[in-house]
Amino acid sequence: MLDRVVGDPRRGHPVAGFGVVAGALESVGYRDRRGAGVVHEVVLVGGVVAVGAGVERMVGRRMRREGVRTRLGVKAFDIPLVVVTAVATWTALGGTTLARTGREMADRLERGDVGGARELLPSLCGRDPEVLDADGLARAAVESIAENTSDATVAPLVWGAIAGVPGLLGYRAVNTLDAMVGYRNDRYRRFGWAAARTDDLANLLPARLSGLLTVALAPLSGGRPAAALRAWQRDAAAHPSPNAGVAESTMAGALGIRLGGPTEYRHGTELRPTLGEGPSPRVPDLRRAVALSEAVQAATVLVTALAVLLGGARRRSCGQRGVLP
Repeated sequence: MLDRVVGDPRRGHPVAGFGVVAGALESVGYRDRRGAGVVHEVVLVGGVVAVGAGVERMVGRRMRREGVRTRLGVKAFDIPLVVVTAVATWTALGGTTLARTGREMADRLERGDVGGARELLPSLCGRDPEVLDADGLARAAVESIAENTSDATVAPLVWGAIAGVPGLLGYRAVNTLDAMVGYRNDRYRRFGWAAARTDDLANLLPARLSGLLTVALAPLSGGRPAAALRAWQRDAAAHPSPNAGVAESTMAGALGIRLGGPTEYRHGTELRPTLGEGPSPRVPDLRRAVALSEAVQAATVLVTALAVLLGGARRRSCGQRGVLP
């Protein structure tokens, strides 16, 4: 709810602060070797996870020390833990800003403001906007909406459900480092290897949950679940990313469009595989992609909340029977 109301702050976002620290550490520790990249990843992600675990443990210790319960069986100091978890979740999420940016991109393209759309594209992805026309900008935006629905919303919620505050903050650190150094260019091919592989592992489960929800919710965008599932099964494995391929192919299938093809970055052009069947995306398809993204985000909240509730009930049941959960 906090993310829906506030979105990402324009200034002073904790992730931006982490990026400053990561950049400073890179300037000191950069070496064109995988080992240096591993150290970079371990120090930064490990430090963030340790902070999250420390805060959660401190609040939990206070709850155990108080030991007071309400009529509902909720510890009196559960509220501070809820607040800490809520702030950590808001820090890790980016779904509202993603949807707002997608709509603004559609608005500018509809007005014929290609220059304005090019200025906005770096907020969505790292492609070179100067070489893209209106259709190319629409395609880039749809692909970014698809991938970041998984990365910016589904994955943080999944890791929050699995590991609480350390999971939320640790995942955001992993994803941020991948965005900073996880490239295959001359500078980062070796140094960024650890960041890219860690991000791949962290997103294996979330990307597949995102794909399943996209398939299930395809009718909300005028699509068919069977088409989204077929695109996943046929096309996802051809994508260079084991996770982006799932997110983009299911989105393409759900919208009845074709994604992929030549993809221009500042470091050069990559030929991406074709995902889905149909015409190239246009502005109305971008609006449909944003709507489907928001539906997947809402469904993920329900799924992960249910998983936490069921997990908590199982642990309480096992504890009452004296059985290890």
